[in-house]
Amino acid sequence: MNIQIFGRKDCQDTRKAERFFKERNINYHFRDLKIKGISPGELENIKRYFSVEELIDTEGKQYRKRNLKYMKFDIEEELLNDALLFKTPIIRNGKEVILGYQPEIWNKWIENDKE
Repeated sequence: MNIQIFGRKDCQDTRKAERFFKERNINYHFRDLKIKGISPGELENIKRYFSVEELIDTEGKQYRKRNLKYMKFDIEEELLNDALLFKTPIIRNGKEVILGYQPEIWNKWIENDKE
């Protein structure tokens, strides 16, 4: 398994995802979106599974802080310029991508990896 977790240390679901993999002794790479955002190439890979409309956190603090609810904007451009707008965590296992805390899917990954 090649697990990558994109999230923020202050996000409860991101911390729960990290704990899930730690408890099962599964190595993962964590990228804190507060420090380094998502590159255009990574976003293209993620967009194979989710639309940009699904990726932007319209309920999040950053979205409200920037008053984006009342503005017209290019979602993809805003996500690339401000990684704190992403819903988190984004979990990648190789080419597969999952959005949010979804341990049932991660358990399937683990089972498939054992075969």
